[in-house]
Amino acid sequence: MAPCENATTVHTGGKVVSSTLLFTAGLIGNIIALAILYKHKKETRHVSVFYILVTGLVVTDLLGKCLVSPMVFVSYATNLTLKALPQHDGLCDYFSFSMSFFGLASMFFLFTMALECWLSISHPFFYEEHFTRRRVIVVFPAVYLCSLLICCLPFMGLGTTKQYCPGTWCFFNMARDGKNSVSFSVLYATLMAILIGAVLVCNTSAAVNLIKMFKQQRQRSNSSLRGSRGSRASRVRRFAHYQELDNLILLVLMNVIFLICSLPLTIRAYIGAFAPDNSDEDDLTALKFASVNSIVDPWVFIIFRTSFFRRIVFACCKDSAQS
Repeated sequence: MAPCENATTVHTGGKVVSSTLLFTAGLIGNIIALAILYKHKKETRHVSVFYILVTGLVVTDLLGKCLVSPMVFVSYATNLTLKALPQHDGLCDYFSFSMSFFGLASMFFLFTMALECWLSISHPFFYEEHFTRRRVIVVFPAVYLCSLLICCLPFMGLGTTKQYCPGTWCFFNMARDGKNSVSFSVLYATLMAILIGAVLVCNTSAAVNLIKMFKQQRQRSNSSLRGSRGSRASRVRRFAHYQELDNLILLVLMNVIFLICSLPLTIRAYIGAFAPDNSDEDDLTALKFASVNSIVDPWVFIIFRTSFFRRIVFACCKDSAQS
């Protein structure tokens, strides 16, 4: 692949059809997901904290698609790269900032969702006292502020922006051509790796504790008298556990997708910093993987909300818990 860092025309390898299809799929998926969340709010008096955080994630993904993709289409339509577009000053920097900002913000939301799920299962009394719906709203400005401060570092001299082939993408430079570019790419990759690790720890701990709860509930049900009061209490506990299982499975699915999409970018950032191979093609592939996350996430949520899919997953989890 020819270098595109300073190119003025879009590289012939660019595929506008695939970009259009991905954008359309992401836009439709996020809109449907928001409609499902709105319907859930109408049907449920008290929307759970988890679903408030899911809404934040979907809105963040939607904003990311709407604020980034139009520039790609303009670039294809004019056959000019981002750096060659009229009044292009700062456009490449803006594209790079938006990509890194919305990617990091989505990861922060997934981490908050994992933390909320873990606390609700492993520390229910602490969760009930401190994790209220009013307090969780603070998560939104906190996530955006932290992401903003970190992703603004390249504008302060820590890192540089690079235009990638076919000339319709810009992101921070992941190649070791200067101390500053290495510093930011390693910082970004390390932060993403830490958040991914924290999410995995929270999900694993929550899953282990939830399986223990199901086994204890099954033992109590088998040994206790089947009185009307006892059976009602048992049903209430079982319903609460299934709600927690519902949230956990959805969270795990979303995090698996995010891991698959974000890991290539993290790996490429470390390779560019410590063992540069100057492969723009591999860097671009990693960027494409990262952009796919905001497209797949809402569709994972939509598919999981179907009753058929949830019955299959719950049946499998129930069998695992009873074994």
